Amino acid sequence: MHTDTDRCLRAAQAKDARFDGWFFVAVVTTGIYCRPSCPVVGPKAENMRFHPSAAAAQQAGFRACKRCRPDASPGSPQWNERADLVARAMRLIADGVVDRDGVPGLAARLGYSTRQVERQLLAELGAGPLALARAQRAQTARLLIETSALPMADIAFAAGFASVRAFNETVREVFALSPTELRQRATRGPRTSVPGALTLRLPFRAPLCPDNLFGHLAATAVPGVEEWRDGAYRRTLRLPYGPGVVTLSPRPDHIACQLSLADLRDLAGAISRCRRLLDLDADPTAVDDLLRTDLQLAPLVDKAPGRRVPRAVDADEFAVRAVLGQQVSTAAARTHAGRLVAAHGEPVEDPGGGLTHLFPSVQALAGLDPETLAMPRTRRATLTGLVGALAEGRVALGVGSDWDDARAALGTLPGLGPWTVEVIAMRALGDPDAFVPTDLGVRRAAAELGLPATPGALTRHSARWRPWRAYAVQHLWATDAAHAINRLPAA
Repeated sequence: MHTDTDRCLRAAQAKDARFDGWFFVAVVTTGIYCRPSCPVVGPKAENMRFHPSAAAAQQAGFRACKRCRPDASPGSPQWNERADLVARAMRLIADGVVDRDGVPGLAARLGYSTRQVERQLLAELGAGPLALARAQRAQTARLLIETSALPMADIAFAAGFASVRAFNETVREVFALSPTELRQRATRGPRTSVPGALTLRLPFRAPLCPDNLFGHLAATAVPGVEEWRDGAYRRTLRLPYGPGVVTLSPRPDHIACQLSLADLRDLAGAISRCRRLLDLDADPTAVDDLLRTDLQLAPLVDKAPGRRVPRAVDADEFAVRAVLGQQVSTAAARTHAGRLVAAHGEPVEDPGGGLTHLFPSVQALAGLDPETLAMPRTRRATLTGLVGALAEGRVALGVGSDWDDARAALGTLPGLGPWTVEVIAMRALGDPDAFVPTDLGVRRAAAELGLPATPGALTRHSARWRPWRAYAVQHLWATDAAHAINRLPAA
């Protein structure tokens, strides 16, 4: 979008917050880059330059605005909507792959050469993978500086910097302040002196409908791994450097997030997973505007604008849970998953609640005895086949996976029909166009609205909802107001 100068200029002059994260405004006379919605008096049009990413603006020599904090804006919706090389690379960078494995590790996961990945990112985003990862490290450092009382040296290494010197230089260059000055300027909320305990605000593009988002997560919560407590959704996280616990609460203009991490190096990855879980980088205006063009669907969209697709923090975990939930009630699926967790999950400590385990990894489940599973024999075979394929790498569902390849691989496994594959694509892979025309709830809602109710006819009709059919499914499911997944639980 940054190449459409006229559109960017109109958005910046209107201070339109819907475009935050889509592009960044750099001002040549001040050397500062901002969000489009920055509240300060706008510069002259001839002094504006538009960049596709914060990393590109930083690489061009601009520093972040101290007023609008552009580095903390919602992420670009493109990385959730697209499945090409650049989008897959951005999802992996946000998950911390470059910090852990370097650019060669990123390229290996994508199946391309290092040179090709760098060329593609530079061409589209104006910055290579190292610059993009550096911008993310700077944002992580800022969060730790402002929300914790950790020593600066600890923050430097937790944020992913190789040295304290690199940390100091990057913070000064990006924010035009030293780390100490950043901490002195921080005014939002009390800082905690407990290592690993952080309180953050996760931004999103308004509107956001929390009902089905948190209702779905709470209604399907696996005992020991997830819970709804005191008006917040809580769950354990399996992270590269250790376990974590997150507490997420909906607020009018942000999601309140509390993170307790065994290792602060997991902060950026944990934030990325929470944003993905709640679909916070979506563009609700684009989604709702297109769905409203269908006269039958328009009243549902007008009633609850900004619906999100509840997704997953761990794609392998969700795939296992999808199989456990085949042809059974929500309560029965929770019971099956809870037994699996109790038998094979890793214990964790949660002084602030009732969480007890991490969901078992596919490696841990690969050796389970199918006869111990209280479910039909065919579903046992389906579960063990899926777990084996995930553990051996024959099916890849990670954030950098190719959606079409993952669908094809899942479809070859016995017992995984179109419904299960599409549900996994919708919630685990994050495909915004995933569609489940055979789902009973979708078909009932379609019939009530006067839409085609047979799978084939409904699929043909749904072509007008593309590429947002997963969001249309949320609206159709929400017509069953009595179902627990459609209600925000009581505090």
